[in-house]
Amino acid sequence: MSDTNDANLTESQSQSLLEPQTESTDSISASRSAPEGQSGSNSNELKKGLKNRHIQLIALGGAIGTGLFYGSAESIQLAGPSILLTYLIGGALIFLIVRALGEMSTYDPKAGAFSYYATRYWSKRAGFVSGWNYWANYVLVSMVELAVVGQFVQYWFPNIPAWITAAVFLVLITAANLLGVKAFGEFEFWFAIIKIVAVIAMIIAGLVVIIFAIPGIDGTIPSLSHLANFFPHSILSIQHTDGAHGGTTYSGVLMALVVVMFSFGGTELIGITAGEAEDPKKSIPKATNEVPWRILIFYVVALAVIMCVVPWDKIGVPNAHGVVVSPFVQIFDSVGVHFAAGLLNFVCLTAVISVYNSALYSNSRMLYSLAQQGNAPAFLKKTDSRNVPAAGVLVSAAVTVIAVVVVFIWKDFAFNYLMSIATFSAILNWSMIAITQMKFRKVIGKEGEKKLTFKLPAAHVTPWIILVAMVLIYVLMWLSPSYRVAAWIGPLWCVGLVVAYEISSRLHK
Repeated sequence: MSDTNDANLTESQSQSLLEPQTESTDSISASRSAPEGQSGSNSNELKKGLKNRHIQLIALGGAIGTGLFYGSAESIQLAGPSILLTYLIGGALIFLIVRALGEMSTYDPKAGAFSYYATRYWSKRAGFVSGWNYWANYVLVSMVELAVVGQFVQYWFPNIPAWITAAVFLVLITAANLLGVKAFGEFEFWFAIIKIVAVIAMIIAGLVVIIFAIPGIDGTIPSLSHLANFFPHSILSIQHTDGAHGGTTYSGVLMALVVVMFSFGGTELIGITAGEAEDPKKSIPKATNEVPWRILIFYVVALAVIMCVVPWDKIGVPNAHGVVVSPFVQIFDSVGVHFAAGLLNFVCLTAVISVYNSALYSNSRMLYSLAQQGNAPAFLKKTDSRNVPAAGVLVSAAVTVIAVVVVFIWKDFAFNYLMSIATFSAILNWSMIAITQMKFRKVIGKEGEKKLTFKLPAAHVTPWIILVAMVLIYVLMWLSPSYRVAAWIGPLWCVGLVVAYEISSRLHK
């Protein structure tokens, strides 16, 4: 994805890339970021209002979502106890990806991180693809979160139509984002606190049950022996079934990796916040380096405790009412907390709201960054009196409304096809971060590398490890019925983005 007009830098341009851009020159350069005739300067700057505690909790909360509360049941069924190993592998990959992004974010903190760095160090075409891919991904994620938020509210108020709930939360979160970056930070801070307390409470309750061998309602004795058959489906298991609905299915550690990786989506939000962090050179490295222990505690330890209390082969199995409940509900039920479903319903509601809050924040900043580059309409780079890119917030919210309407009218179409693009776009985003990091190192050269305060470990090898892993995950998607649609739609999505860039670039000539 090269762009020869952008790649052939003059000596003076190359030298300027060795120094991070100051906040007063938020655009990249007139020749690289703005259409011809458009000024490269920008008086509409974002406000550095995110404190260190905001960044840490945003990063922590980003690792805890519905993917953990509900998606973990599917991954446990695929791998059994070895899902713990899968989460460690996936967590290591995510850590490397966030470290690659963190290296660039601390060197030159800017809003719209992926797109800004792809444009600056790779090409304008790469910046366009990276930015619009991420924006579209979060619109689709917002669509799904707002579509299901009504289900959580209907648990308590069954007569309230789901579309009314979606509309109310969309308006509330949009209004909150328009209040300023501090309001966003406070919302995410408390949303994260709720999720963290819920997971820690579950771990403590589970450990008490295990230590005192308190039998469950069905008589099951909690024990570490439930983890003994660690590889029930080996690394990759193939099953052939006969009959009208027969075929080949796959399970094991590798197949679970596909589900696990997508549950980590959103962790890269750390990079987006860099442009508005009060002290990014301190808060971004701290948040990034804490990713491993977050995954270790909130995924590995939590799921290990769950599987010790509830045998793994009973997780994800429909209950007496024919409903597949969350592993977290199962463990609370097993220790006699019969209002567990209500507790988890509240936690999941806050998790869904949190996702939309983060999505709207990151999308508005991505549009702001794309406009700075000349890859989006100029009005999107303007900020209001609170230094909020209000146009980006409102445009993203408006498009999300359309997407949610599509969900309610054509639910099967939306979830089977539109979400396929969202799942693939995560792989594309992570791959482009790895490639951009290599381009970044090449551009800044040895002199620039000496100025790095937060370096990617084994920087000449790590991006290739990430890329090989992304290719492996893409191949595995073809083997999974849940992700196969995403595997064949993904390349078409890439072609569509490149074609959109070519049309856009010609219109601006």
